[in-house]
Amino acid sequence: MAEEIGLEGNLNNYQATASTSHSPIEVANETSGKKDDQQDSENSKGEESVGTVPYYRLFSFADSNDVLLMIIGTIASVGNGVCMPIMTILFGDLINAFGENANSKNTAHEVSKIALKFVYLAAGSGVASLLQVSCWMVTGERQAARIRSLYLKAILRQDVAFFDKETNTGEVVGRMAGDTVLIQDSMGEKVGKFIQLFSTFTGGFTIAFTKGWLLTLVLLSSIPLLVISGALMAIVVSKMASRGQAAYSQAGIVVDQTVASFTGEKHAIIQYEKYLKKAYESGVHEGLASGLGFGAVMLIVFCTYALAVWFGGKMIIEKGYNGGVVINIIIAVLTGSLSLGQASPCLGAFASGRAAAYKMFETINRKPQIDSSDTNGCILDDILGDIELRDVCFSYPARPDEPIFDGFSLSMHSGTTSALVGQSGSGKSTVISLIERFYDPQAGEILIDGINLREFQLRWIREKIGLVGQEPVLFSSSIKDNIAYGKDGATIEEITAAAELANAAKFIDKLPQGLDTLVDEATSALDVESEHVVQEALDRIMVNRTTVIVAHRLSTIKNADMIAVVHQGKVVEKGSHLELLKDPDGAYCQLIRLQEVNRCDKEKAENVGLARNPSERHSFGRSISLASSGRGNSSRRSFSVSFGIPIGHIEETVVTDSECTPPAAIEQPQEVPRHDLPI
Repeated sequence: MAEEIGLEGNLNNYQATASTSHSPIEVANETSGKKDDQQDSENSKGEESVGTVPYYRLFSFADSNDVLLMIIGTIASVGNGVCMPIMTILFGDLINAFGENANSKNTAHEVSKIALKFVYLAAGSGVASLLQVSCWMVTGERQAARIRSLYLKAILRQDVAFFDKETNTGEVVGRMAGDTVLIQDSMGEKVGKFIQLFSTFTGGFTIAFTKGWLLTLVLLSSIPLLVISGALMAIVVSKMASRGQAAYSQAGIVVDQTVASFTGEKHAIIQYEKYLKKAYESGVHEGLASGLGFGAVMLIVFCTYALAVWFGGKMIIEKGYNGGVVINIIIAVLTGSLSLGQASPCLGAFASGRAAAYKMFETINRKPQIDSSDTNGCILDDILGDIELRDVCFSYPARPDEPIFDGFSLSMHSGTTSALVGQSGSGKSTVISLIERFYDPQAGEILIDGINLREFQLRWIREKIGLVGQEPVLFSSSIKDNIAYGKDGATIEEITAAAELANAAKFIDKLPQGLDTLVDEATSALDVESEHVVQEALDRIMVNRTTVIVAHRLSTIKNADMIAVVHQGKVVEKGSHLELLKDPDGAYCQLIRLQEVNRCDKEKAENVGLARNPSERHSFGRSISLASSGRGNSSRRSFSVSFGIPIGHIEETVVTDSECTPPAAIEQPQEVPRHDLPI
């Protein structure tokens, strides 16, 4: 970003100028991370909220079609889930058919009847699976898309303070791309899967207890041992994995130190090997613990099977069980137990979805203090462009303890050009932000044509204000789309007229695709000649419009009707260029002196062969959209506030290293020691 006037005279050579969008009022502002009174975005505070929403709230945005899909999906999931327990009954019958008809000619007939039942079960399971997956996936996608759309609308509706304190661009993109997927997963297919698994668990144990509760209890006796062995394995493996990760982290630090310093390589290699050895040992221990734990679990499982078969044999002898019943109970318990274990990923997805929805739903339900979608407010037939800031007190929401203005007052008359100058952090850009109503002052008033800015309909007043920033911002689309972005429903005639008014029509016509040429940020910069062409267009547009310039290069604002020197949130001097030059001890004169000293130093540095800092070379390449209604109407007054358009080459003053004299057009005030400077 362009630097502003600092205490040591570190001035940038650029100033701002103005243009309109499709409106009579225009405001332009400093861009980017402004040391000049623009708060550092404390946006994403780094720590995500640990809050969650109740699970049922995930379905808050379901419509009647979604409800129908969820009902059908639930019924299908239950049906699909009970198919496995039913299969255990058929399997038990199959065992009995083989046993009871071992020496009979009816064996094939009995087995065929059971096989046909398997076919019926397969058909039912297939239909249920189809309905389960399709219904839950469709409703999950529909609801997630609705949440994503509502979140985007809510984000676009929020005021600037929200982005200063609550979030940032990266977080918004992350939530749109990632959190909505988690929410969709938690209320889509995973719901159907969980219902299916729970139905399998319930059905399996219901059948097992119905067929033989005593054998079922014997099988369940192994569960405590399985839980204990699994928990011990998880604890040990987790501890070993943590040690390994810590060792790898330490090894990574050694590598970074080596790359940074390029010294002590031998010592670094020894240290690196030492930490890698620790990581290797931790990995070996982790593998041993995992193997022992898994082996213990499988040992318990197969011992349980052995116990079940032995006890089942006793039940056949003592209780009149048959082989089919014993096998039925064993498989039913096994099926129910496995389904319960498979449900854990679903529970994890539900927890992730609840956490992801917390911030998104909070944003969707948030009503901003400055609501761009609010249709209430005053709309005028025409606007003159008189601006007044009256006794304004303001501090940025992200830094409430650091006041920017405390009783700030400034008037800018219709059809005039006003310039704001001052050091970084003095409050120049804040004036622009308040006029655009990006923020509301804590006290005082901002008046346009004598009406409090809060009383206007926000969308309407912003349509009347054109904001021209220093750095170009282009969307990765066509030139036509970029120009049309300045006005809803812009016609091709209006787009063409805007291009002509901005002196851009000639070079656009030379392009093979004309207005349909694709552009992006990489093509946004203009050369010096193009800068002059654009600046001429801006100068022409500024006629009879109230223009406010946040200046970086003082020599380019000497023709302004009013120049205000802002220092620490106060207007310390105000007047025309010539009027301010009459006070050699004034802040404005000292700013000029500091700029000339800085320019002289730069010329000397260039003469001794020092390369100029590339960051000081800026160019302007921003699309400006203009309504045809504003062209050629010199009687219509409006205002524009702008800054950041690099036009330093227009009035560049050449200073030799032998003489560092200011331009003849500027009266040289008496030299004042730097320690006496008021800014």
